[in-house]
Amino acid sequence: MSDHKTHMRREVEEIPEAAARLLDGSGAALEAAGRDIARRDPHFLVTVARGSSDHVAAFMKYAVELTAGLAVASVGPSVASIYGAKLRLAGSACLAVSQSGKSPDIVAMAESAKASGALTIALTNTAGSPLATASDHAIDILAGPERSVAATKTFVNSAVAALALMAHATGNTGLLEALKALPGHLEQAIGCDWMPLAPALEGDSSLFVLGRGPSAAIAAEAALKFKETCAMHAEAYSAAEVMHGPLALVGPGFPVLTLAARDASEPSLAEAADALAAKGADVFVTSARAKAANRLPHVATGHPLTDPLPLIVSFYAFVEAFARHRGLDPDTPRNLRKVTETL
Repeated sequence: MSDHKTHMRREVEEIPEAAARLLDGSGAALEAAGRDIARRDPHFLVTVARGSSDHVAAFMKYAVELTAGLAVASVGPSVASIYGAKLRLAGSACLAVSQSGKSPDIVAMAESAKASGALTIALTNTAGSPLATASDHAIDILAGPERSVAATKTFVNSAVAALALMAHATGNTGLLEALKALPGHLEQAIGCDWMPLAPALEGDSSLFVLGRGPSAAIAAEAALKFKETCAMHAEAYSAAEVMHGPLALVGPGFPVLTLAARDASEPSLAEAADALAAKGADVFVTSARAKAANRLPHVATGHPLTDPLPLIVSFYAFVEAFARHRGLDPDTPRNLRKVTETL
């Protein structure tokens, strides 16, 4: 395994600084957008995104539904760009997430949502992008240039921005305080050693990544990164859903990564991890509650909504190293490029 530091590794190491820069540099814009949401008092929220950005949207969905009492739905960008359909979104708020802010389908859906009467907010790493100019509020996530194809710091900064936006909209001072402390927790998370997971993945081309609640979105992001950087087929499931049809795939030695945060779902995730371990699966979990599954080190933030984010940072550090261990360059995954513009 080469000692060369990849773009991905550098960008993982930049995550704590990038998160602090976002909270400082875009704090006023986040507060203004949050106050506008509170003033409009929407009946529901919709999200528009693809890929890692859609995992941010799923994370936001759980956070809003758990704390603000508003239903959140993901709308298909192609509804506007391909089918030309117009959704009745008056009385709603629309959150569009895109690193580049250039994908035509995301921009088209944001424009359609605004035309239908929705309050539109864009989270993007490109100030002045088409998505930013099409939206009522544009939040620059200030992650800085990201050269690796696999998104890391842009994912984390988008998720932090989404939480800050919601905290301002709902007046959640506890969450705002937790976000201020988050960069320090993210720094600690980089140092968590998950390489004991590596032997369980040797010789396997498929695995499950489990989560529940907000950590389900983190599991989806982790599964995507296994595909992008390690050429491994990983599927993300809720710890409840995996006990139905997907359980048929689990046999002796089948690898399972369970991402548990310190929230109300942790006991059920630990229970699921132990149940799968009892069936012979090679299970790793970020919870001290597990008895049979292998425990991975993790950083607890003290807040249930920020707690999942150090998990993905620890995972990013692991998956970059594991890709190199497999003889792959995580910066240049096969068939992929940094910006994908879909219609």
